[in-house]
Amino acid sequence: MSNEARVDSRNMADHLHSVAIHLLRKLRREDESSGLNAPRLSALSVIVFGGPITLGNLAAVEQVRPPTMTRIVNALEEQGLVVKKKNAEDGRSTRLSATTAGKKLLMEGRNRRVRSLARQIDALSNTEQSILREASRILATVVRAI
Repeated sequence: MSNEARVDSRNMADHLHSVAIHLLRKLRREDESSGLNAPRLSALSVIVFGGPITLGNLAAVEQVRPPTMTRIVNALEEQGLVVKKKNAEDGRSTRLSATTAGKKLLMEGRNRRVRSLARQIDALSNTEQSILREASRILATVVRAI
């Protein structure tokens, strides 16, 4: 690979990184109506889509220390969004599951973010939408390889 191609792919990676961060920040504004802060929403998302999960594994996924995750999970439990159950395989640990209310709250937030993004995509031309569709497919392939 030539030095020019390496520089170009590095610049493209830098640009994609920046765009992805800005996209997520803007869409996160839709989360304000959920009543949960970002760490709680993130933990709830992992529990909904990856649960049941132990507190230790959740802390590792979220890249926080177990005491921090304990506080987050306790707040989610108090709000009726998650439940703790003794791990049948290892009685020393607890598995976390989302309640129906937790799943509903998370899916409503996801739907708000998707609607917001869809409105912006609707404003694009048909050609731009086709290009974005193909770029999205390619980006998904790149993400799977990371």
